[in-house]
Amino acid sequence: MPSAEKNVTEQRKQITAKLVLSTCPDVEHAQRIASCLVAERLAACVNLIPQMQSIYRWQDKIEQTNEVQLLIKSDHGTLSDLEARLTELHPYDVPEFLVVTIEDGSADYLAWLGQCLQRDTK
Repeated sequence: MPSAEKNVTEQRKQITAKLVLSTCPDVEHAQRIASCLVAERLAACVNLIPQMQSIYRWQDKIEQTNEVQLLIKSDHGTLSDLEARLTELHPYDVPEFLVVTIEDGSADYLAWLGQCLQRDTK
């Protein structure tokens, strides 16, 4: 295997990127949470998908409501802090926090994601 190809393969074995799913009751809450997470370097990017309809069971009743889906791009190293901050900022009693492992991605995008999450250690 050529060395450049081997380097890419090795980098992909070390991917720690995560996609975190959460929902908000409206765009205003979603924007506030997304802005805080990115500003605090807990997320590199948050996509907001408005007008999603959710049907779920809450307190033994079937509920139906419009929500905003958050797609939060982060990594393994920030998950604990990300969950704590999201829970603190969120209006729901039990906010959605589902973590999806990223298997692969473009090397440039993953490098950018990692750079966005680096915090000052000064």
